[in-house]
Amino acid sequence: MFLFGDIGYVHPERVHLLWPALALVLVLGWLELRRSDALARFVSRVMQVRLAQRATTGRRVARLSLIFACFAFSTVALMRPQTRTDTQTVATRVRADIVIALDVSRSMLAEDAAPTRLDRAKAELGDLVGQLQGHRVGLVAFAGRAAVLSPLTSDHAFFRMILRGTDTRSVSRGGTRIGDALRAAVGAFPPGAGSKLVLLITDGEDHDSFPMDAAREALEAGVRVVAIGFGSETGSQITLVDPDTGARSLLTDKAGAPVVSRLDGELLRNIALTTEGAYVPAGVAALDLESIVDAHLEPLAREAAEPSVRVVPGEQYPWFVLGALLSLLGAVWVGSATAREGLR
Repeated sequence: MFLFGDIGYVHPERVHLLWPALALVLVLGWLELRRSDALARFVSRVMQVRLAQRATTGRRVARLSLIFACFAFSTVALMRPQTRTDTQTVATRVRADIVIALDVSRSMLAEDAAPTRLDRAKAELGDLVGQLQGHRVGLVAFAGRAAVLSPLTSDHAFFRMILRGTDTRSVSRGGTRIGDALRAAVGAFPPGAGSKLVLLITDGEDHDSFPMDAAREALEAGVRVVAIGFGSETGSQITLVDPDTGARSLLTDKAGAPVVSRLDGELLRNIALTTEGAYVPAGVAALDLESIVDAHLEPLAREAAEPSVRVVPGEQYPWFVLGALLSLLGAVWVGSATAREGLR
C-alpha cells in the first residue's frame, strides 16, 4: 500500500487513469473551439447570437472542469484510499478444525450397536456435524490403510455427502491400523497454530500400527484426540451381507471359527490421555453429542479467541464516489442552464 500522509492507497498504479481522462477533456475542448470556428466562417457574430444556442466561454470552461473532476474523483475512488488514523478493530470469528477418523474395517459391521457399529457411527456423525456451524470438518477413513476422503471444509453438505457414501469398501486393504489413521488425520491439518481436534471413531482393535507413537506425534503437532469407542467390550460376531443377493453370513477366521470383535477401551483411553484429549466409551448406546461439543470443541475455540483480532483501515472511497456523482450532476446542470438561456 502506498502511503501519503495519513492516507494510503491500495491500488496506487491506477493514478495513471488520469492521463486518458485529461486527454478526453482536451479533445472535448478542442471540439468546442472547432465548432465555434466553423460557425464563424458562415454566420456573422450578430446572427450567431440570434440563430445558434451557444454557451458562454465561462460556462464551457466550467462544464469541462466538472467533467474532468468527475473523472479525477472516480480515479481516486478506484485507487481505494484508506486512512491509518480512522481504524476499526474487528474480532475475527474463531473456528476449530476437526478431522474425523472413521474406522471402516469389517469389525465395524458387528451388530452389537444396532444396526451396525459403522452405521451407528455415521448416523451419530451426521447429527454431530449439524452442531458444528462455523467450524471446518474433514474425514479420514481407515482400515488396513488410511485415506483422506474429505479435506477440511466448511461446506457441511459436501461432508455429509461423502460420509453417506463411506463404507467398508472405501479403503481397499483390510485390517485396522489406528496409528496410520492418526498420522493421516494430523497431516490433514494446515501448518501453524490453531484449534485442531481429531475425533477417532473406532472399536479400538489395532494391527501393529504403533498407535501410541502416532499419539505422541499428534501431541507435538498441537492436535488433541477425542477417542470414541463403539461396540461391546464383551465382544460381538461380525455379520457380512452380500450386496447382490442380500445373503448374510458370519465372518470366520482361517480355522473356520466365527471372528469376535471386542471394544479395546484401554488403548483408546491411552491415546486420548497422551494427546490431552478425552475418551468417550459410547459402547452400544447413543452419544451425548451436546456434551462432546461443550466439553471439547468450544474450549478449543475460546482458547484461540483472545489474540484473534485484526485491524481494518477505514475505507474512504465512498466520499470520492460522491464527489464524482456531484461533479457529473454539476456538468449536466451547467449544460441544461445553457439550454434554458438559449430558449429565452
